[in-house]
Amino acid sequence: MMGRSFSSMPIEFQTINGLQQLAETRRFKAWFLDQFGVLHDGKQPYPGAISTLEKLANYGTKMVIISNSSRRASTTFDKLRSLGFDTSLFVGAITSGELAHEYLLRRDDPWFTRLGRSCIHMTWNDRGAISLEGLDLQVVDNVEEAEFILAHGTEALGLPSGAALSMMLEDLEKILEQCVAKKIPMVVANPDFVTVEARALRVMPGTLAATYEKLGGEVKWMGKPGISSAFITGGVHATELGLGKFGETADNSSVHALATKYEAYPTYVLPSFTW
Repeated sequence: MMGRSFSSMPIEFQTINGLQQLAETRRFKAWFLDQFGVLHDGKQPYPGAISTLEKLANYGTKMVIISNSSRRASTTFDKLRSLGFDTSLFVGAITSGELAHEYLLRRDDPWFTRLGRSCIHMTWNDRGAISLEGLDLQVVDNVEEAEFILAHGTEALGLPSGAALSMMLEDLEKILEQCVAKKIPMVVANPDFVTVEARALRVMPGTLAATYEKLGGEVKWMGKPGISSAFITGGVHATELGLGKFGETADNSSVHALATKYEAYPTYVLPSFTW
């Protein structure tokens, strides 16, 4: 039986102005909240975000931070506290970095069981390199010695000494070309292509992973699941939607075009994380 392709199906979403009407339905028992582009921009909270969290908590809502950050979950709470959020309102936090760490540690998944112990480590420099302590991994800077690639960041190459060598994205991509010739797999601990940082966009490891797949490499993506969702238009895609200032409402045709482009279909759409 043949049917319409998913991308050609009509995109239905409900536009709302704030989260109050969703909270009042009490339809959702648990809320998974992203952080960058939703609660804050990496430098400061978005207007109304802190008070909106408190109001959600008053409804007895169970809230969990779910982030594509390549860092561990505890670091996520440190970041939120530094920005003025009350982390006691959250049940916990799950990050892509935490999942990657756990799978590399346990090795009980067949795909991870097959990975070796020596890796090319792509990490951060200005944002702070990510520690691999406790994972029994050997970081190498020679592709010939590597058994897999671990992508935590897009600014540097991890060295066997534990230091990080700053590298341009283009240079990291040249290393990927060498890796694909050796047919070694990649674990990407942050599947985002970009993130928002004080209105600017910063390239994330998902960009490296997409490049590697395009070259013919095998990638294990560690990231968020698809569920009923509320899309905050004022975050990462604000410029793409033609939004010039915080709280401005995106027109439906722009949201439709964006959803079709990325094949990501939200349940609800609202300008910002406000009540």
